[in-house]
This record gives sequence, C-alpha cells and structure tokens, in this order.
Amino acid sequence: MNMDKTAIVIILFVLLLLPAGVLATENTNAQNSINGTDHYTLEVQAQPANGAKSGTNQGDHGAKSHVNLGEELPLSSCIPFACMLLSIALLPLVAGTFWHHHFGKISAFWAASLAIPFIAIYKGLAVYEILHIILADYIPFIILLWALFTVSGGILLRGTLRGTPLVNTLIILIGTLLASWMGTTGAAMLLIRPFLRANEHRKNKTFMVVFFIFLVANIGGALTPLGDPPLFLGFLHGVTFFWTLKIAPHMLVTSGILLVIYFCLDTYHYKKEKVTAPDDGEKKPLRLVGIQNFIFLGGIVGAVLMSGIADLGEVSTLGVHRAVQDWLRDGLLVVFGIASLWATPRVLREENEFSWFPIIEVAYLFIGIFITMIPCLLLLKAGPDGAFAFLINAVKQPVHYFWVTGILSAFLDNAPTYLTFFNTALGSFYAGMTEAQAVPLLMTEKAIFLQAISTGAVFFGASSYIGNAPNFMVRSIASEAGINMPSFFGYIFKYSLVFLIPTFVVVTFIFF
Repeated sequence: MNMDKTAIVIILFVLLLLPAGVLATENTNAQNSINGTDHYTLEVQAQPANGAKSGTNQGDHGAKSHVNLGEELPLSSCIPFACMLLSIALLPLVAGTFWHHHFGKISAFWAASLAIPFIAIYKGLAVYEILHIILADYIPFIILLWALFTVSGGILLRGTLRGTPLVNTLIILIGTLLASWMGTTGAAMLLIRPFLRANEHRKNKTFMVVFFIFLVANIGGALTPLGDPPLFLGFLHGVTFFWTLKIAPHMLVTSGILLVIYFCLDTYHYKKEKVTAPDDGEKKPLRLVGIQNFIFLGGIVGAVLMSGIADLGEVSTLGVHRAVQDWLRDGLLVVFGIASLWATPRVLREENEFSWFPIIEVAYLFIGIFITMIPCLLLLKAGPDGAFAFLINAVKQPVHYFWVTGILSAFLDNAPTYLTFFNTALGSFYAGMTEAQAVPLLMTEKAIFLQAISTGAVFFGASSYIGNAPNFMVRSIASEAGINMPSFFGYIFKYSLVFLIPTFVVVTFIFF
C-alpha cells in the first residue's frame, strides 16, 4: 500500500482547514476564552452544575457568538460517522484487497464528507470544532499511542514461555493488574507480543486475543486515573486519585468472571487441539531485554500525570486554546519515543517483530473517526437541548448511568461521554453549586452514580474495536502475526454480546 500518498491526502485536507481556522479566529471570536488545564475541561460547560443553559458551543465562557451547534445539529449529521464505522465493519469482508490498499483514503473521504458541508453551513464555528478536535484531541491521542507503542516495542521477553491455559491466564491477569498503573495502552503494548509468541504453537488463538482486549486493554484500567482516560478526566475535575479504588469490587467481579470463562475456554481448546509445545531440548529462563525502556515508560506515565496536575497557563494555536502543560506533555512523549528508538538496538526490535503498520493504521482510521464523530459529541454535550435529549432525559437511576454511559462509550470517545454524564449527575443532584462544592458530595452522598458512570465508561470500551485506543492496535498486531481476527461486527456478535454483556448484567444486579 502506498502509505505516503494516503498520508499526503490527509495532511493536505488538514492544511486546507488551517487558513480558515485563522480567519475564523479573527472574524467570529467564538472561542476566545477557554477554561482549564486540559482540553477536556470544555465538556463540563455543556451542562453546568447549576443547571444553567450553556451559552455557546464548547468552551465558550464569554464569547460573542450565541450559536450552540449541539442544539442546532440534526441527528442526520451523524451519518458520516455511521458510514465510517460501517466501512471499518464491512469493507474488510466484502472488498478486502481494496480496503487494505485504500483504507487511509476511505477515512479521508468520510472526514471530508462531514467537514465540507459542515464548514459550508456553519463556517468559522465548524472550522473551530474541526481544528479543536485535531489539535486538542487527535494529535495528543496519536502522540501518546505512538510513544507507548514505540517504547513497549523495545522491550523483549526472551526465554521459554509456552502458552498453556494456566500460563495464558496468568499473563492476562498480570496485564489486567498492570493496566491501572501504566495505562491500558501501555500494558497492552507491553504484553501482547510475548503473549502471541507464547501461543505460536496453538491453533485457536482468536478468542485469546479478544479476552486480552477485554481485560488488559480495558477493564484492568479501572483502579486509578492513570488507567483509562475517563478516570483521568474525573481526576482533573476534582475526583480524588484513590477514589477510583471504590470501583475495585466492580472490577474484581468483572475480571474474575471473564478470567474464569477464559480459562475454561482455553482448557477446552487446549485439550481439543492436542497440540504440544515444540521442545528444542533446552528450557531457557525468562529474562527481559531492553529494560532501559522502562525508564521511558515511567517518563510517559509521569508526563501524563504532570499534565493533569501542573498549571502553566495556556496558549492559543490557530484559535484553539490549550494548556501549556499539555503541549509540554506531548513534547516529552515525543522525546521519550525518540530516545527509545536511539537507545534500543534495531536487531532487538526486529527480534520483537516490531513494525510501524499498526500505529499507521490507527492514525489513518482514527482521523476519520475523530472528525466524523464531531456532531455526535456536540449533540451529547447539548444535553436536553440537543437531538439526544430523549436519551439524556431518560437517565435517572444508577443502572441507567451505567448502561447509557457504557453503550455510548463503546462507539464514541469514552472521555467526553464520561464527562457528559458526570456533569448530568452534578446538575441533577447539586444544582446551584460550583463544581468544587458538588464533586466531593457526588463522591460520597451519591457515590453509586459516579461508580456507575466510571465503570460504564471503562468497561464498555471493550465492547468494540473502537471503544478504546489499544483495542484496534492489539487487533492489528495480532493480524500481522497471522491470527484471523473477527470483523468489527464479528467481534461484537461473537464475543461482546456472548461474554461481555452477560457479565455486565451480573455486575448490574450486584452493584446497581
């Protein structure tokens, strides 16, 4: 596939928007005062805790424009996003060769199909939204994934490791525990290659990777704000660092059920396959090579945490205001990734079967996903004043918060979904209070609602390939290793609906 040409298409598309972004900043002044330490603080303005109606579109505290795009956009504006998802789901099945060679162009096409009419109708406001999601969401997203992918690709586990049901279950368990402390992406990228190598001799490996995605790439990140982006956003908005340990019972029950199911499935297939691990006569002890990359990995975690704690002011880039510490974090992540490339011998990465294709695939597809989902996010943030009012108004009980937050998180960005319902809860229970006053009460008096929002956003990310960032990367790495991974809908119907959803029903009855 000609990656260079595809990249040029996307880059040119973005660059075409930049002059318009400057004009939009000069002519509309629609976003002249953005709050906060992180771009996600914009979401809180969608439904203020005092119940007041948002004055403008996201992040507009004192802007002159009074247009709220979320209140004006129809549901039909989400069609390009649906088409983008359908392309990911169907084209690999019905036109596999075409998809493999042109998925970047297809992503750019759907992005343009939303951006062109969006800009034509809403002009400067639409340009701002597109620039905002690129500069404040997509670029940091890709930089973080690239850094973790690069650093973890320099860590190699050597030695004799054979994928028996017990060994596989232990690897997934270790990854599940690590995910809360180094992030789901970090844990998944660190362990997926050793996990696949340990099972090279096995015949049925698809279910192994799927359960790895369930637990390591999603559910394991529930215990700390470092584990998953939604919890980190809660931390930025006043939820204390260790409050998330209150959802440890939910995480343990969910993980326990899925690990038992996995062990039973693996045991069944292991006995049915009657495959013995190759024996070269020498059992080599396990040892890690490239351990200097753990320093860079720690630096990445520290940089992310710093961006949520430090307050270094903000800077405007093409009219999009971002905190200085966010740009600093992104710069540090690039430095750590480059340092890993410099400090790790190329032969080690080759032995680790490292390639750039998985991160390139994610970068190309997610630019289309991020841009086409702009209307969906704006409709969500408009709350009861937007086309999703029927959904927002129906959320009353903890069980509603758990399932609605979860289902939307499975197909949209789980970070703004978390904040939408976080803010909905604040407005419902503590109208008239400031966020600083209301959040401590939500953590104590109404803790079950915050638990429902948190678990829904984190757990349901496992329900689809696009539910959480590492899902698609794990799928891509597994496919490169020759594993026949299920399609988008195959993943949902064969695995999520069969194993995940019944588990979430059990969690509902126990906790909500």
